Amino acid sequence: MDEMLPEEIPAIRDSIRRFMETEVIPVMDDYEARGELPRDLIRKAGEAGYYGATFPEEVGGSDMGYLAAAVLIEEIARMDVRYGGFNQNGGNCPACIYLGGTEEQIKKFVPDLLAGKTVGMMALTESGGGSDAAGAMKTTARREGDVYKLNGSKMWATLGDECDVGIVLAKTDPDAGARGVSAFIVEPKKYPGYTAQPIDVGLSNSFRVSAVYLDDFTVPAENMLGKEGEGFKIIMRALQGGRAVIGAKALGIAIGAYEDAVQYANERIIKGQPIGKYQMIQSQIAEMAVAIEASRALVYQAARAMDMDLPTNRIASIAKFHASTTAKFCTDQAQQIFGGYGLSSEYRIAKYRRYADLMFTGEGTANVQKVLIAEDALGYKVADRHHGKTGLRQMGRAAG
Repeated sequence: MDEMLPEEIPAIRDSIRRFMETEVIPVMDDYEARGELPRDLIRKAGEAGYYGATFPEEVGGSDMGYLAAAVLIEEIARMDVRYGGFNQNGGNCPACIYLGGTEEQIKKFVPDLLAGKTVGMMALTESGGGSDAAGAMKTTARREGDVYKLNGSKMWATLGDECDVGIVLAKTDPDAGARGVSAFIVEPKKYPGYTAQPIDVGLSNSFRVSAVYLDDFTVPAENMLGKEGEGFKIIMRALQGGRAVIGAKALGIAIGAYEDAVQYANERIIKGQPIGKYQMIQSQIAEMAVAIEASRALVYQAARAMDMDLPTNRIASIAKFHASTTAKFCTDQAQQIFGGYGLSSEYRIAKYRRYADLMFTGEGTANVQKVLIAEDALGYKVADRHHGKTGLRQMGRAAG
């Protein structure tokens, strides 16, 4: 499909492939064994412009676009899915600040995140919230003079234990539902009251997810994004862009599992011939190949729509749902082809399988995507009813 892409996209794929081969893969096992975040790799990725693909140059971005970002994420997940958490610095954290922040906030935080000098995170979900993030939110923010005091807890905050900068949502008006949610730029290492506890989910030891506990956590009032009550609106705008390319990570997982299965099917000899000669294995390989090509077309279509400032909510949900389903299907089929070896840490497939499960929940669960798609199809609720400018480069900032 590279032949059908803009001429610069294959070059971007080649660039990230070289980066993975020379910088990441040779050392990632060592970082994982130590449980250490590879900050030097984050910095190198930032210097190469990989975090800033969807951001304009004036804030430190590389302005390559969402299709380029999708290709980058796809290739990283394909080659070493553990490093897939790297995109936190180019994802929701800087997007929220860029979309809802003041000139001073943007200048202070966004360029360093995109350059890999600081590590970002976002904390939205709570233990009882699930897909009803706003309605079920219990974390509160209380104004005390020139600071806010945040109290509550968050779940599944990627790099919550390592971040220098983060976005935390809390209710400044507990009785106002989504309209009572405000967004804050937090600096956990600078102010007291923040604790993060890594959650063991059997994935990366370096790019960990954490439970975050806020106990009178201090946030300067100047670090509020927008005004009180605008937090959920800001985060939804940022997530719209993220969902358009998150399917690329699931696609990369599916491709990695497929390629490993093809290689194994050609190398594993039973009764004097490779198992790939058997029709059952060929059937599995064929079904994987078809699912991957369909997912790739949908993911790229969603990314192109973002770059063209077209409605994306529906196509992004379709792409995300299909790609995550493909990731689960391909890792399952690949594990069957590997047989008992598919359970061994000697091969990548077991890790791909666990990450594929994660793809069904991140950036909106599969069931949430199906509800959006079905309601649109049935005419109950138009998925793209709120379409405005969606891409970071097109829509600019919400505040100044």
